[in-house]
Amino acid sequence: VGVFGCPTTVNNVETISVTPTILRRGANWFASFGRTRNSGTKLFTISGHVNKPCSIEEELSMPLMEIIDRHAGGVRGGWDNLLAIIPGGSSTPIIPKKVVETVIMDFDGLLAAQTSLGTAAIIVMDKSTDVVKAIARLSAFYKHESCGQCTPCREGLAWINKIMQRFVKGKAKMEEINMILEVTKQIEGHTICALADGAVWPVQGLMRHFRSDVEARIKQFEQITKMKHFSERCTQ
Repeated sequence: VGVFGCPTTVNNVETISVTPTILRRGANWFASFGRTRNSGTKLFTISGHVNKPCSIEEELSMPLMEIIDRHAGGVRGGWDNLLAIIPGGSSTPIIPKKVVETVIMDFDGLLAAQTSLGTAAIIVMDKSTDVVKAIARLSAFYKHESCGQCTPCREGLAWINKIMQRFVKGKAKMEEINMILEVTKQIEGHTICALADGAVWPVQGLMRHFRSDVEARIKQFEQITKMKHFSERCTQ
């Protein structure tokens, strides 16, 4: 008995596809990949600013940098050009270069880095990326995808999207940074499905590692506004 008392398929295509090989070679063979509590293989998709975007099957517990170098030809422009990576699909928190350099691609390794393996869809961003705009785009996507059934998701994601769009322009107040983080906490864990959780984690990751970028944009907008007002007064 599964969801709402009905029969429920709990295995995805990836699980079903590897089952025949496990039955043929044995569970010990499959468990030999990766490390304790994180054994087996995983389908990884590597996209974004890499030389050879690809989808591959690889063992768990490999360093993230090694996976990208081995299968995707490294970061476009070299590792010094890396800004950040979303390691497990759009709903997982972003991590900066300094974390990428040591992180292990498995459940425990990414959890320790305050992110998640998720769908193992690795999104690489080089220094040409407007990271605030990138996360704002994800906020707009998840706001659009909300079915609207749960109030925290329906109302909360709308507010997050509005604030994130202001952050992109810098047309916001410093206190709104803490406010948006508080809103994410009111949404996280308070809905029927996990869409809302996945919608707020990217924002939390942005503020955890790139809060200074948001603050700098707000300060820049304030400075431009002050100069504009000063210029208008001088011409009167």
